[in-house]
Amino acid sequence: MRNRTLYGLIALAALLSLGHHLDHAIRGNHVGWPLTTEVTPFTYSLGVYPLILLGLALSRSRRVGPGYWALLAGAGALFVTAIHFGPAAIEPPADIITLYEPRLIGWFAFAWLVAFVAVLTGLCLYEAYWWSRQRRARTRR
Repeated sequence: MRNRTLYGLIALAALLSLGHHLDHAIRGNHVGWPLTTEVTPFTYSLGVYPLILLGLALSRSRRVGPGYWALLAGAGALFVTAIHFGPAAIEPPADIITLYEPRLIGWFAFAWLVAFVAVLTGLCLYEAYWWSRQRRARTRR
């Protein structure tokens, strides 16, 4: 059951990530390589996809466990939050909402971003819980 939940959360986070990257491409702002010649946070954020695939392969072979997913999801949540919501946000919510007509589409893109951060946070907490249980079980042996 845990693996089913884990893989479901990973799939949902990846889908939300892809959708958010697509939103960047549609809006045409705050993008970077490979869509422009400039390297930006957008460019670095594309590195998550190989890390997801690597994590899935290593999870299936039991070389990584909940710690990997907790750290990856937590780092992702912090990165996306800092970029969009932090005090020094590079791309504040207005940069998403105001570029769409009708504005309702902008609000949908913003809600998608909020859902993305929520899923990353939930995945991080879920896997941190299992990581903690795993570590406690090892110390009892």
